Amino acid sequence: MKMDVEVSADSLAGLCMLSKRAEEYGFDCLWVNETKHDPFVQLALVTAETRSISVGTSIALAFTRSPTTLAYAAWDLQRLSSGRLILGLGSQVKGHIERRFGMKWEPAVPKMRDVVLAIRSVWESWQTGRPLDYRGTHFKLDLMTPFFSPGPIESPRIPIYIAGVNGLMCKLSGELADGLHVHPLHTVRYLREVVRPALAKGLEKGKRKKEEVSVAASVFAAVGDTQEEIHSVREAYRGQIAFYASTRTYRGLMERQGWGDISDRLHGLSVAGEWSKMAGEVTDDMLDEFVVEGLWDEIGQELKSRYDGLVDRVRLYLPFDGAERWRAALTGFRA
Repeated sequence: MKMDVEVSADSLAGLCMLSKRAEEYGFDCLWVNETKHDPFVQLALVTAETRSISVGTSIALAFTRSPTTLAYAAWDLQRLSSGRLILGLGSQVKGHIERRFGMKWEPAVPKMRDVVLAIRSVWESWQTGRPLDYRGTHFKLDLMTPFFSPGPIESPRIPIYIAGVNGLMCKLSGELADGLHVHPLHTVRYLREVVRPALAKGLEKGKRKKEEVSVAASVFAAVGDTQEEIHSVREAYRGQIAFYASTRTYRGLMERQGWGDISDRLHGLSVAGEWSKMAGEVTDDMLDEFVVEGLWDEIGQELKSRYDGLVDRVRLYLPFDGAERWRAALTGFRA
């Protein structure tokens, strides 16, 4: 199992310092997200400041860009990083695609399949010089003249991870992706009963081995230097969990845990704009299932104990700030 970090810097300049610190500490991969900044701009800065740590998007939005646009960005970053890139793609939800980006929403799983296959077709054309000829359900790509081709690179096999919550997207990951990004709103039971079986079905359909797909999990972690700090962070997660659990996408997870009624109440409160009342719906039992707790020098072993055999790489759902305590967490993880 590998231990990664996710960087979410308010300042793009600060990102450079944090990326160097993550590499110095010895983390396996540095992930950037797409919330307030473009993930590819962030990684362009990161690759210039690092030499060995893997770098990746967790995630870049797949449905707000064309497959060829994604292919160009990843190809350039793979070249800049000397082969260290992991391209993580996510669908987002219908409301954001339509209302924040003004794009057309289409069923997520078949479109994600098309996006991944189309990107790989573009990469193959650049690497081999063969004519581009991809014909899918959503995309038809058959024009790539030498003038627009960046040409081959030393490490053309760029891993693609797909973000998945429900069974069908997890199954797709097993069938054709190189990895699966597990959302932080998960439980061990959900991983065992939904995610891993769906992934196995995809592996079987794609005639692939388990080792060909990595499972990467972001983890809600209540961590601190004292028990009081741990308790404070744990309590703060009530609001974050309530926000995610109010979305219909996660109702299957909530229902499996016996919290379907809570999910419905949270959704109703969100629709009514009653955001301040939502955290009160998150019970202590829910926190126990969603949140890993420990002191900084203990949290690494807590992660290994909970996720051994279920995931291949973990990272805390906390922005990496470069503090020395992160080194203690990694040391404990590798002890």
